Amino acid sequence: MTRVLVVGETLVDVVRRAEEAPVELPGGSAANAAVALARLGVEVSLATALGRDRRGALLRQHLDSEGVAWAVDPLVLDRTAVAEAEIDDRGTATYRFDLAWRLSPDVAGLGDEGAEPPDALLVSSLAPVLDPGAAQVVDLVTRLGGRCPVVYDVNARPAITGAGPGLWEAVRTMAALADVVKASDEDLGVLLPSAGPVEAARTLLQAGAGAVALTLGEDGSAWVDLDGVVELGAPPVEVVDTIGAGDTYGAGLLAGLLREGLLRPGERGHRWPRAGLLAALDLAGRAAAVTVSRAGADPPTLSEVEG
Repeated sequence: MTRVLVVGETLVDVVRRAEEAPVELPGGSAANAAVALARLGVEVSLATALGRDRRGALLRQHLDSEGVAWAVDPLVLDRTAVAEAEIDDRGTATYRFDLAWRLSPDVAGLGDEGAEPPDALLVSSLAPVLDPGAAQVVDLVTRLGGRCPVVYDVNARPAITGAGPGLWEAVRTMAALADVVKASDEDLGVLLPSAGPVEAARTLLQAGAGAVALTLGEDGSAWVDLDGVVELGAPPVEVVDTIGAGDTYGAGLLAGLLREGLLRPGERGHRWPRAGLLAALDLAGRAAAVTVSRAGADPPTLSEVEG
């Protein structure tokens, strides 16, 4: 079975809808992606950070029940991170955060020469851009780079990190280490507001990324590499909310690329066969469509996507 290491934040989403009591749900970009991968039949371990509190216990129980393994001890924070998600009448989530980000020092051991590398490494969201944990993540990716393919899901959160040159420099540093960068048009609008999505994606290619996968909301998705652009429309869906949609897309894309044999260590920037890419993009789009069709970060199983 394919083994993927996911690195990034885990938190509790406090979901607020008009005229409804708030609901606490397991969430966080990396945790959502790890669960999505597990449900798609991928063996996955997670390097993340939690507190020894009620919310941390909720998240541990959730991830254990989904079959996600712990890459390192996650209990390193004073309190578990929280995101308050306000859902508007179109199902779009707007977030406010209370979190800190760092990892156990043991995470460095995952990049040791003597340790068997995973089949792929997924770095998500705040992991490489929010200190002090960012330095740990960049070090890990640098040492694993070349030994396993790296996928980086940007998932910009300017409410936490800001949106200036410092964020762009941190994103560019990680993109230069990545075989695939996944970003939404909104992410790229934060990073490079004067550029369109495809133009911004090409800027990431110039920074060193092997390829860029774009999500474009109702307009579907696009893949940008040195050979050009591949576009795919979005499946029709009635949106309940967008929580976890991008995380599910990134997980589905990674699962699809692995299934098609398109992610190989030490081959960043190779030519990407279009038929295999379209199959991977299609899997990612259908998985994300299921997630937005139901409340919260609730990604589909493989049978739901293929059924």
